Order: sequence, then C-alpha cells, then structure tokens
Amino acid sequence: MTAESLPDAEPYRGWRSPSRALRAASDAIPPSGLVLLGILSVQVGAGLAKNLFTQLSPSAVVFLRIATSAVMLLAVVRPKVRGLSRRDLAVGVAFGLSLGLMNLSFYEALARLPIGITVAIEFIGPLTLAVVSSRRRLDLLWVGLAAAGVILLAPWGDAGTASWIGIGFAALAGTFWAAYIVFSAATGARFPGASGLSFAMIVSTIVVAPIGVTAGGSDLLRPEILLVGAGVGLLSSVIPYSLELEALRRMPKRVFGILMSLEPAAAALVGLFVLHEVLQVREWAAIGCVVVASIGATRAGDG
Repeated sequence: MTAESLPDAEPYRGWRSPSRALRAASDAIPPSGLVLLGILSVQVGAGLAKNLFTQLSPSAVVFLRIATSAVMLLAVVRPKVRGLSRRDLAVGVAFGLSLGLMNLSFYEALARLPIGITVAIEFIGPLTLAVVSSRRRLDLLWVGLAAAGVILLAPWGDAGTASWIGIGFAALAGTFWAAYIVFSAATGARFPGASGLSFAMIVSTIVVAPIGVTAGGSDLLRPEILLVGAGVGLLSSVIPYSLELEALRRMPKRVFGILMSLEPAAAALVGLFVLHEVLQVREWAAIGCVVVASIGATRAGDG
C-alpha cells in the first residue's frame, strides 16, 4: 500500500519524477510494469519498516518514514500557499492529518498482523468509498465479498491467529485512507501543482513528531536507523508515487485501479518471501476475496 496512491484520481498533475533519469527509465517500461513495480516498492518498504520494529516502536518508524519522505519531496516541490484562503489551507491540513493518522494506524496494525492481512483489511476503506460513490446495486456484491474476507481473517475461537487489536488498527487505517482520498482530491483542486502534497507532508510530520520522537528518543539519531528510515521513505513514498503518476499518464484509470487491486496479494507475497510470514489457506482465501471485490468494484465504477 502506498499512502500517496489514488486508484481513481490524479490530483497532482504538476508533479514530475524526482529525477530525469527515473523518467527516462520509466519511458522504457510498459505502464502496467510501472504500476507493479510501484506496488512491489511499497510492500518491500513496509517489510523493511516492519524489520525496524525490533529496534523502534511503530510510531517512531512512522515518524522516520514521513519525515524522510517530506525532506525528499520538499527538495523537489515547495508548498505554495500565497493567495490561498483559510478554507483552502484547512483542506490541506485535513489532508495532512489523514495522511499521518493513516500511516500511524497502518504501522500499529503491521506490528500485530502479517503484512498481507493488514493490507487486505485496510483496502476495505477505499473499496467502501468507491462503492458509496458509484451507488450501483451490483456493488453490494463486492462489499459482501470483501466483508466475507474480513470475517475469514477474524480470530474466531481457537481457529484464528490474528489479533483483534491489529484488525482494529487496520480497519482504522482503511478509514483514514478513504479520508485521505477525499482530501487528496480536494487539496489537488485547491493547491497549485504538487505543492498540496508537500504542504500535507509538513502537516503530517508535525502531527506525528511528538508521538514518534517521544517513542524513539535518541535511537532516531543512530546513523544506521536514519539510513534504513530513508530507505523506507524512498521505497514507500517517493519511488512508487513517481511510478504511479507516470503510469497514470500512459494508461486508463480503470486499468490502473484494477492493477492496484492486486496490492493485498502482493503484500502477502512480500510477507512470505521477505518476512517469512506463512499464511493459512483460510487467510489466502480471505485476501483473494478482497482482491476480487476490489477488481469488481473498479470495473463496475468504470462502467
């Protein structure tokens, strides 16, 4: 999952890749390949972040991710607030709050659940938003299928291994993801270029800093921790966001949304091969339900 990916919107039309070399390289890759590379980058970044949980708390890792992402983004795009109204700035602040709280909830869930399960539950947020926006009867089927997936993941009796607290945090992350999508589109319409995103990143950093710095303390200043944190920010935000926007420039949004629906499955595979998180057949079936529901809702929404 990328906190900055939008399956059905392209609010920041002024954004370009951080470097010309990346743009030149991306031109040689099919747009579907760019999306898949972006998904892989996000999930590997999440896996790298989860490995840091043995040394830092989830909130401290979130601070590292958002702060390093903000620094890298601000090196390319500076926020432009001159001429904006208080309402415009309030929307940008709401965007930043949703971004920060989404990541905090996601990492708290990641500390308690396998990455594939976390992403699958979190995906319910944007899926529900897409269904509510379309108002098609068929979409009730996709909501039911996604709900069945969550029911399969729940730790009922002795058969379940998931954490109810982790599921709660993942669901909360999904709720903030839906809010992120709404405020992202609104911010993109009010701020010039990609300056709304850089403004939101600053807000997110300020919001998360008290929790993250308190939890991380002096460990945040260790060079090896800073290096890994920069890697998490690069893999989780900068690289995938650049690849996704380049892909959106060259492919229909419907196809983009369908490919993004594969993210829970990709997360489960990264969990298996990178974090050695072996899921049960029931959990793979649940992730499959969420993926199919997301694909169905994306296709229906385009129709």
